[in-house]
Amino acid sequence: MKNLIIHSNFQDKKVAIEQAILNFETKNGNLLKSDRNSIKSIEIEGLNLNFKKFKTPNFFNAFIYKFIRPSKAKRSYKYANILLQKSILTPTPVAYFEATNFFGLKESYYISLQVYYDLDFRVLIHDLNYPNRDEILKQFTAFTFLLHESDINFLDHSPGNTLIVKTKNNHYDFYLIDLNRMRFETLNFDQRMHNIRRLWPSKYMVKIMAKTYAKLSEKSFEETYNLMLKYSRAFQKKVNSKKLRKRGQKLQFKKV
Repeated sequence: MKNLIIHSNFQDKKVAIEQAILNFETKNGNLLKSDRNSIKSIEIEGLNLNFKKFKTPNFFNAFIYKFIRPSKAKRSYKYANILLQKSILTPTPVAYFEATNFFGLKESYYISLQVYYDLDFRVLIHDLNYPNRDEILKQFTAFTFLLHESDINFLDHSPGNTLIVKTKNNHYDFYLIDLNRMRFETLNFDQRMHNIRRLWPSKYMVKIMAKTYAKLSEKSFEETYNLMLKYSRAFQKKVNSKKLRKRGQKLQFKKV
């Protein structure tokens, strides 16, 4: 069984989108692959769309995604619409597709409009001299505060999942991607600081971000900084320990 859900604004593209999905492997486009998923940018009747093909689930997850829990594609589409309703930017959701058989989910796709961006958060970690780095960090922190105030718990709030677009007058827009792990719930202050841990900020970055978050949340800088640093360091230590076990070498925390 095949199920293609198209946003009302893109119903006229339904046939072309369905054909692109059916011919995904051979369709012309810019293909990006990861260990889990494939993403291809395809032009559809004048629109540049991103087609994200999720990894084929194992037998157990295939059953789960058909009978118990929404698929990653369906969740991505649903959450994107919720984010936009809450005035949080994300690439415009266009459609999602699911193919199932008797046993469960076989394959799924999430389709969104292409966003042309200037950088992602990873650049701020690795390029210490990136132009206007501190200001981008401050505005990104204000964006994170807005997420929390909007009762959005983005579980994959990590360096590669925020696209940054410079607009004008040193203002930046932030777009969330990879949306399938998200909760909509009220977060206390401890949970908010815990949510920032995956961003892998250096001690210097934590200082900049803590100053901004403390001011917006009307918390003391000391409390904000200490909690943010505590959870960030604990997460980095956990990841480094796993890498150490796998590769047999020690990785150091970033110092600047």
